[in-house]
Amino acid sequence: MPKSVFITGVAGFIGSHVAETLLRRGDCVFGLDNFDPFYDRALKERNLAALREFPGFRFEEGDIRDPGALSLWGRGESVDSLVHLAAKAGVRPSVADPAGYADVNVMGTIQVLEFARERSVPQVLFASSSSVYGGNAKVPFSENDVVDHPVSPYAATKKAGELLCHTWAHLYGMNIASLRFFTVYGPRQRPEMAIHKFTRRLFEGREIEVYGDGSSRRDYTYIDDIVSGVLGSLEAPPGFRVYNLGESRTISLEDLVGLLSHATGIPARLKFLPPQPGDVPVTFANISRARAEIGYDPKTPVETGVERFVEWYRGMLAGKQS
Repeated sequence: MPKSVFITGVAGFIGSHVAETLLRRGDCVFGLDNFDPFYDRALKERNLAALREFPGFRFEEGDIRDPGALSLWGRGESVDSLVHLAAKAGVRPSVADPAGYADVNVMGTIQVLEFARERSVPQVLFASSSSVYGGNAKVPFSENDVVDHPVSPYAATKKAGELLCHTWAHLYGMNIASLRFFTVYGPRQRPEMAIHKFTRRLFEGREIEVYGDGSSRRDYTYIDDIVSGVLGSLEAPPGFRVYNLGESRTISLEDLVGLLSHATGIPARLKFLPPQPGDVPVTFANISRARAEIGYDPKTPVETGVERFVEWYRGMLAGKQS
């Protein structure tokens, strides 16, 4: 039977992919997005274009901090699940705007949780981040690790969001899963993210700026695998749960550039810069809990994912992809 799903941040990278997958399987999706100017609105409009082809999709422009915008969902219809993806994103920009990040990511999340409580939404998903692990030296990162020492305002707001979710689950008996995404990439990726930015600079014949010595390692996770984890979390056990959604494999920044250079056929020229505040040396997901509880099974190694991304990017340049 088709489900009704409310997605905040639906016009973004992850939100548009989750929505499209739900719509293709026959669910109804109501999307909310405020078109934050963090990057070009036209890119988000392009993401929405494919969704608008589905009769089960409805969209409203609005802000999660506005209860009136949230109340537009279904005008009284039931909500089977809520996927809360809307947020101010990015570690480095959060250092320059901590108050703005707290306002959207913390106060906005409170409004979303209140909406879910008032509407008795059966399942809520909250988009957290691997950044909550801070400079954790123990790898791979486990959901049982202590995450009390974030190293950026962005990470602190995501940790705060998790605490709020736990509180609402405890007080009101809500079912909430907090999803710790590990460096998601793929078609439609935000333009300031490393894989997108590096690919663009390669095609433009420009130097690739590397912060640090290139040895930092990330657990890059392809968008299709993230979507599978999000959909699996819609069937998570009751109560409050936390899941790592990563590929459970790391690659150094320098080796990542090598993969992109190979995929594009363009030699890379690197410009090394000082490390940035808020950056961490490694992210690495232990995904055993997600495997056991929601059937999460990532299938896209970074070598394959990079090839797919570059293929998408070429098509976008040629006007054949969205």
